[in-house]
Order: sequence, then C-alpha cells, then structure tokens
Amino acid sequence: MQTLQKILPRYSIALGILFLATVVFMVTRGDVVHVETLEIRPMELVQAVYATGYVDADERAELRSEVASTVVSVPVREGEQVKKGDVLVVFDDEPVRIAVDEARSALLEQESLSAERTQKFRRQQSLFRAGAVSREELDTARYSYQQSLQRLHQRKLQLQARLEELENLEIRAPFDGIVSYLGAKRGDDIAATVLVATVVNPSSYVISAEIDELDVPKIEPGQEAVVALDAMPRDKFDAVVDRLVPATDKVTKTSQVFLRIRGGAAGMQTGMTATANIVFSRRDGALLVPKLSVIDDASGRSVWKIENGRLVLQTVLTGASDLTHFEITGGLNEGDRIVLRPEDRFREGMQVRSGESGEQKSQSMGSS
Repeated sequence: MQTLQKILPRYSIALGILFLATVVFMVTRGDVVHVETLEIRPMELVQAVYATGYVDADERAELRSEVASTVVSVPVREGEQVKKGDVLVVFDDEPVRIAVDEARSALLEQESLSAERTQKFRRQQSLFRAGAVSREELDTARYSYQQSLQRLHQRKLQLQARLEELENLEIRAPFDGIVSYLGAKRGDDIAATVLVATVVNPSSYVISAEIDELDVPKIEPGQEAVVALDAMPRDKFDAVVDRLVPATDKVTKTSQVFLRIRGGAAGMQTGMTATANIVFSRRDGALLVPKLSVIDDASGRSVWKIENGRLVLQTVLTGASDLTHFEITGGLNEGDRIVLRPEDRFREGMQVRSGESGEQKSQSMGSS
C-alpha cells in the first residue's frame, strides 16, 4: 500500500506532462498549413470569345432529280472520291428518248408548215401590190404566217426541253470532292426534285459557329482561333476567322461566324460538333492570377498572400480576364507569392509550409 502511494504521484505528474505536451503540439500544429503557392510574374494576357458550332463545307452540292424516272445505275458509293463531271446516278432514258423523237418530228412538221405559210404570205403581198387580192385576203395570209412562226418557236422550245431532260437523266459531280450521301439505288422510282446525292469538297471545310451578339464588335476576319472537335477530344486545330455574317438572330441573339482550319484536319467530317476560342486581344506584361486563387465575397475580391511565412488576406483589384486568369491591377506586385487553392479553414497569421505549384513549374520550364 505504501508502495502504491509512492507511485501514484509520480504517475500523475507524468500524465500531466504528457497532456500538456499534447496540447502544445496540437495548438502549434493547428497554426501551420501546407499549401501550394504561386509567385506573381508578368505574363501574356490572351482574351478570346467562346463559340460553339459544327463542321460545314463552303463547297457542298445537294443534287436533286430533275425528272421523274427509274434509276438504272449508281456507279459510285458513299464515301468515294469523285472528280468534276463523274456520273453519280443514271435514270432510265427510254421514255425521254421517245419524247425527244416526238418533239423532233413535231418540229420538222412545223418547219415544213411554216415554210409553206411564209411562201404563201409573200405571194399574197405581191398580188396585193398588183391589186389582184383584197386587203382581207392579205391579212388572213399574214395571220396564218405569224401563227406558224409562233408554233415553230414553241416546237423548238419543246425539243430543247426534252433534250435537257435527256441530259438530266445523268447526275454528275459539279466539282472534285467526296460523295457524302446517296439517296438512290438501282430500280428506285424517283420523283422530280428528290435529293439523290450530296458531294462535299473536304478542302473547303469550315467551322460554322455562333457567337453572342455582345461579342460581335470584337470579331473581325483574320483573327486567330483554336478549334476543338468533340469527335477528336485530344486534338486542337489552328484556325482563322474567315468571315462574319452581318445578321443577328432575333431569337437566340447570336451571329454566325465562319472559321477556316489551317492545313485541314484528317478525319474531319461535316456535321461534327465543334467549339472554338477566337483570340481578339493579346497583351504582354500583365500580372495574372488563376481564377481559382481569387476569393469573391460581398466586400470584393481577395487572395491569400504570404508575408514572412504567414497568411495575409489581401484585397485585389482585377481588370481584364481570359478563360482561366484574372489580370491584377491593384493589391499585388511582381514577385509576391499567393496561395494557389484557398481553403475555408485559412485564418490571418497562420504559418505556411509551401511548395511550388505545378502551374508555376510549367511557367518556369516554359521561360527557361
């Protein structure tokens, strides 16, 4: 019993020391934060307009049947390359050839009749001048002559129309390109004006995009752009503004802009979904901070700045911005270091244990 009484005070003292050490450790440890930091440096500020759209082609021909007929041959397939003038679809020409023969026969008959009426009219003119026929007989011959000429003209037009129909029985490629659509196969009965084929020229591919009407004054031909396609998420394509359509949709409040891909893009197809960033301003020497580093609240914008190894909440003024960064126009200077990713637990005066951010490393590598 006496031994236990001697041991307990010593044990209590040891527990007290351990508890005090634990409290001191927890308090001091809670005042230290480990963060990624970023040094403020002059950078290039690139401002761009975001646009969405799709791949289109300036040279795109939708070819329709001119006559109602039956398809007898389709010598090409979808996806094939064709040359200007290549035959794509052939229609049955027998009914049209019969119509051509009939029109030609009718023209020959009318030519013979017109020659006869012309000769008769001229004879009546001579007889009238000699007083051998009356004015009424001359007028009758003139009327018959004029009617024959009108019918002759009609017969010529009818033959020309039948010959054009004969030519239209072959659908041909209007330019070099690729057959992107075929809507006919052998044996099909096709009505007039039906879409039977589409040909596009891949070298004429453009991005047809929509921009907000508020961004229209920022865009002009020749500006650079970067295009991404949903179908090719790993690729980025350099482009240039080709033209801006001078009209704004009343419903969507957007305007159409066309971008031309530099050097083309293998695998690109019309209709593919595209997004674009059109660069309208570049400025060197701007002090930029990532948007994720900036705190927005009722009092304005601020960042966690590191001074003498401790956190300081620094109010900042921002100017222009791009997709990922704000330009700092007040509150920070070149060489200042800030926290890359703020946290709710941060408090003024906390001690900082920091490491250089991945963004800062990439900048350093890029400038070396």
